[in-house]
Amino acid sequence: MRILVVEDEKALADTLREALTDEGFAVDLAHTGTDALWAATEYRYDVIVLDIMLPGLSGYEVCRRLREQQVWTPVLMLTAKDGEYDQADALDLGADDYLTKPFSYVVLAARLRAVVRRGAPQRPAVLTSGDLAVDPARRRVTRAGVEVPLTSREFALLEFLMRRRGDVVSKHDIVENVWDMNFDGDPNIVEVYVSYLRKKIDKLSEPSLIQTIRGAGYRLTAEDG
Repeated sequence: MRILVVEDEKALADTLREALTDEGFAVDLAHTGTDALWAATEYRYDVIVLDIMLPGLSGYEVCRRLREQQVWTPVLMLTAKDGEYDQADALDLGADDYLTKPFSYVVLAARLRAVVRRGAPQRPAVLTSGDLAVDPARRRVTRAGVEVPLTSREFALLEFLMRRRGDVVSKHDIVENVWDMNFDGDPNIVEVYVSYLRKKIDKLSEPSLIQTIRGAGYRLTAEDG
């Protein structure tokens, strides 16, 4: 498997390359956001390890531009920040996973293998269900052509449900993908944010787009866009 590691701290980048090479990965390095964007569009990679704090273009901007150009290579983002909103921002912009420094190289390798197993199916630039449209790159939501303002967390939750529209997803799945994997708060926070979303995206005369499946979780109705 071929990996692009984007890290501006050259000593850490070299260590990452050595550790991942020992795990059987073929590793290329880039040290700036500009170089990363060029490499990721010129060459085919199985996965990209992308630091957020980079010279030139930030990791957020690199990820956003890749998705705008319909480059769907899985992205695992690295950051020194330990903030839940950084994770939400990364997911909003199209990242597939997130890991906070410092981290175990064994865990990183395992997460990369998991991301590669999931693969990189083509993801449309705009996700739709009926007249609801979600643009992950621009972080824009519209219903019947009217823009719907959402918070970062609301957007991350809606995007997660849209990517799995038609499927039932549990609270556990939602917490792991929208909140921090190590989130140890009340999982009923999901109910709160589903309620927020319903108030913003539903039409008064129609059933809610987000269905509650008793004992199982939630499902966003799948309608032809």
